[in-house]
Amino acid sequence: MKVLDAKFVQGFIRMCNDGWEQGWHERNGGNLSYRMKEEEAESVREELQTGGEWREIGTSVPGLAGQYFLVTGSGKYFRNVILDPEDSLAIVELDDKGERYRICWGLVNGGRPTSELPSHLMNHEVKMQATGGRHRVIYHAHTTNVIALTFVLPLKDEVFTRELWEMATECPVVFPDGVGVVGWMVPGGREIAVATSELMKKYDVAIWAHHGMFASGEDFDLTFGLMHTVEKSAEILVKQLSMCPAKLQTITTQNFRDLAVDFKVTLPERFLYEK
Repeated sequence: MKVLDAKFVQGFIRMCNDGWEQGWHERNGGNLSYRMKEEEAESVREELQTGGEWREIGTSVPGLAGQYFLVTGSGKYFRNVILDPEDSLAIVELDDKGERYRICWGLVNGGRPTSELPSHLMNHEVKMQATGGRHRVIYHAHTTNVIALTFVLPLKDEVFTRELWEMATECPVVFPDGVGVVGWMVPGGREIAVATSELMKKYDVAIWAHHGMFASGEDFDLTFGLMHTVEKSAEILVKQLSMCPAKLQTITTQNFRDLAVDFKVTLPERFLYEK
């Protein structure tokens, strides 16, 4: 099968375009990666090159040794992925130690995988272990309203989770574990990758202060839907704060407990404090 005919590649391209249409990917902002299944790699084997140069990842991910990933390219524009995916995307293979990668397909006009590759791979390793292999998608986007909130809310997991939960009834159902928050760090390096991977042991969403969001999920629909839900909740909160900083009514702690029973979700007690 040709790479561009594969269902997982078509889903990846659609998700890139969906993010662009949401306004989350100005210029070359944001990145996406997908941990391929063995059968998916085999299905496109005829187009995968094996003689490429091995390059250092910048971190070690032994739990992902030998696996293949479809990733966006560094400096590439999400708006161009749907038009020229072979220029914008790459399939990379990791070596047998999980310390180096090589490009097997894509980036036909040169370039490298996303500069956030260390963050993506470290978090793929964490989420693969935490979910028994179910999670395969890592997505980073510059979500406007979430970024705005990082200037006015305390950078604490408990505060962001509770405020976002209160904005829409579906939120504690869509992200019942809450969200984590990383203070500002230089993007693309090992330090932010380590900080994010620690949060990803208990959350599926990490907010990067003044930068955006980092989300993990089982497939493209669930991961995009998670990002979309958190950002929509943030948009409602921004509007509420601009209209009336003090809420006249809201979803209460008891309301959340009742919701958890009916929807059969477990909400961490540290987010169910009385305000």
